[in-house]
Amino acid sequence: MSRLSLALDNTELAEHYEQISAERQFKVGKQLAAALEIAPGEHVLDVGSGTGLLAGHVFDLVGPAGSVTGIDPLPLRIEIAKQRRNPAIRFEVGNAYDLSRFADASFDVVLLNAVFHWLPEKLEPLRQFARVLAPGGRLGIATGSREHRNVLHTVKARVLARAPFDRYPEGQDGVAHHISAEELDALLKQAGFVTKTIDVVANPHHFADGDAAVRFWEASSFGNSIGHLPVSIRAAARKAIADELDALRTADGIALGGARIVAIATKPGAAARGVPRAG
Repeated sequence: MSRLSLALDNTELAEHYEQISAERQFKVGKQLAAALEIAPGEHVLDVGSGTGLLAGHVFDLVGPAGSVTGIDPLPLRIEIAKQRRNPAIRFEVGNAYDLSRFADASFDVVLLNAVFHWLPEKLEPLRQFARVLAPGGRLGIATGSREHRNVLHTVKARVLARAPFDRYPEGQDGVAHHISAEELDALLKQAGFVTKTIDVVANPHHFADGDAAVRFWEASSFGNSIGHLPVSIRAAARKAIADELDALRTADGIALGGARIVAIATKPGAAARGVPRAG
């Protein structure tokens, strides 16, 4: 199994992610925020906040009486968030496996947009989210569906199964850990949540060409899309994947395809919006 590396991220990838996520992940994140019915005065934890676009939007929803905290394990992306977002938003390097800095019942909402599939072990983070949420608090997750692979996954797997890339098979299945809607529902229940809604939603996004698709994937995976390959053959793999994607291009570009899972769950108990802010 391929292991996710945080060390492959760089300034170019982080900057490009800031640009491309505005038309993709950010739009999905705003839909997730709407489904969570985030209200003025609430306190929100954005897990895997990246460069902070969604956190900025959520801060507009909660207003000055609320708060938004964004954590991400990638220091370069946290630095961009601190430089470009509202200084009232708290951004920190951190990850879903250690929320010990936050007290019990610190937040009204926890959200993960295009993040949950990067977590190899998922139950413990869910339990952490339940701990830091106040009774009646909401959890929102938008993540890739294992049963609905997009064109990037299928083309990449096909290309990497060929020589000379097949000498490094650990990357053929990718580094993301997708699950099904049924598996996510079971995990939420096991962590103590009550699932409100869980839907599988088609991905509407298109790319202008194969190169744009590959650049999107590299930035979104913080360099892990073909990062398992030796540097000497990465350019060849990148070109081979882009060429195959270009063969699928229509007048509308290259359709991403596949689908994502969108889940909204609640922590049992009486809702008390505007819980004390995390310390």
